[in-house]
Amino acid sequence: MKKTQAARLENQVYSNRVARSEFDKNWRTVISRGGYIIYIATANQAKVTVLLNNGSSKLITFNKGGRVLVGSGGVSHYSKPHFAKDL
Repeated sequence: MKKTQAARLENQVYSNRVARSEFDKNWRTVISRGGYIIYIATANQAKVTVLLNNGSSKLITFNKGGRVLVGSGGVSHYSKPHFAKDL
């Protein structure tokens, strides 16, 4: 039986290893002047499933107002605080 890892609280994080992200229904999207796509959590427990370039996946959970900024080349910035769990 596989042991389930607990989600850990993380502060501001960025990554250039993101291949794909899937957002649940609790997000709205805006585009910044600098060209970033900004996803803003509209409810507590807003979830993003992230697939990294190495094939691993993470579930990232935000409270209302949390932000994910996505730039060119797969660069993503995650606001603080948020919870991350390896899948």
